[in-house]
Amino acid sequence: MRKENSSIFRVRRSAALVALICAGAACVPAVAEANEADDLKAMSVELETLKQSYINEVRRLREVDARLLAVQAKLKAAGVEPEGKTTQAEQQPAAGSTTGSASGNGTASADEGDSVGHTAADKEKATKRSIDDFLQQEHVAFDRQFVIEGGVTYSRYDRNQLALNGFLALDSIFLGNISVDKVASDTLTYSLAARYSLTPRWNIGVSTQFLQRQITYQKGGAGGSAASYAELSQGSSVTPGDTTMNLSYRLLPETDSRPDIVLTGSVIAPTGRSPYGISWETINAGQDASGNSFVQFSVPTKQATGNGLWGYGASVSLVKTMDPALVFANFGYTGYLSRHFHDIGIDPSVQNPGRVKLGESFSYALGLAFALNDRTSLSMSVSDQISRQAKIKYDGQNWQSLVGSNANAATFSLGMTYALNKKTTLVTTLGVGLTPDAPDFTLGIKVPFIL
Repeated sequence: MRKENSSIFRVRRSAALVALICAGAACVPAVAEANEADDLKAMSVELETLKQSYINEVRRLREVDARLLAVQAKLKAAGVEPEGKTTQAEQQPAAGSTTGSASGNGTASADEGDSVGHTAADKEKATKRSIDDFLQQEHVAFDRQFVIEGGVTYSRYDRNQLALNGFLALDSIFLGNISVDKVASDTLTYSLAARYSLTPRWNIGVSTQFLQRQITYQKGGAGGSAASYAELSQGSSVTPGDTTMNLSYRLLPETDSRPDIVLTGSVIAPTGRSPYGISWETINAGQDASGNSFVQFSVPTKQATGNGLWGYGASVSLVKTMDPALVFANFGYTGYLSRHFHDIGIDPSVQNPGRVKLGESFSYALGLAFALNDRTSLSMSVSDQISRQAKIKYDGQNWQSLVGSNANAATFSLGMTYALNKKTTLVTTLGVGLTPDAPDFTLGIKVPFIL
């Protein structure tokens, strides 16, 4: 009896165990499915976090790389050898770019971050050449060891003078003589210059000019014949002009708070034809009803191509980068030494020896430039040169001022530089005179060549 009871107990216990195992087995799939869903959600959140962190790090890397390039460029321009090394972040897609639609936003953000940083770094490199070409013309480029520049400039100048000798009748009718004088000049100036960078802070240069001029003199109205004109044209061959030597020093390199500042000293040598000692001729032209000449005026037999005096000058040039433009300014002073000549008069029959001293002049220029790309830049500027009266002193007499020798020549200029290749640049300028003392307009072409 006891044996039967033990057997029944064992059977019942086995059945209970089997039932318990079966129940646990049925619960395992449900628990596993719940855990996998939670893990998938957590991994998706972690993936999005990592992708966003990667995008932020790439953007920061690009920004630091761009700032490092800018600092290295400034240090190199200042003559300091930079020690840091630039790095280029690899152009890779975001980590989740292949995981399907869940990573689409992350990929777009990564590309946007790369584009922002890459543009900032490459923009400076792309526009550096065009900026240097502009600085070579309006400022000083210290990173070009040796530059030779040739050019030609055409300028047009004409001036009218109306002289009245009489009075007004009835406040509207002029009674008397009217004399109209006109001088028109067309000038071709051939220039040749050379510049050499001794160090990242010192630069020397020399430039000379050769002039070819065609002048037309007109005078009419004298003797009561206002409708008649006498005209005389006079041309000259290519003749050397004055020579200028410059020495430039970079006082302060550009920073975030100050512009690039360059000081320049210059010496002007009187290698051109002096305007003093040139003989004059008297012109009698036009005939009235009696056969008498009614126009008489004097003109020089040759054209001057220089000042005839040694000169000296000093200037300060400033350039500040204000993305996307460059703002520049220049302030200068020029003076001349007095010199004795054997003849400073205009009477061809009498020699009048004496000394001449040209008036000192002050100049300024303000403008801005845009670097369009790595080859082209545009600039516009306003410049003005104010000259004081000249003085002459005949031997045995006192100094006297020359009336009308002071001048104010203001010009508005447009310029463009275009890099033809790695060593050659085409520079064009157009200037329009703003005052009567300035040329009506000028058109110039220069070609700098880097050796």
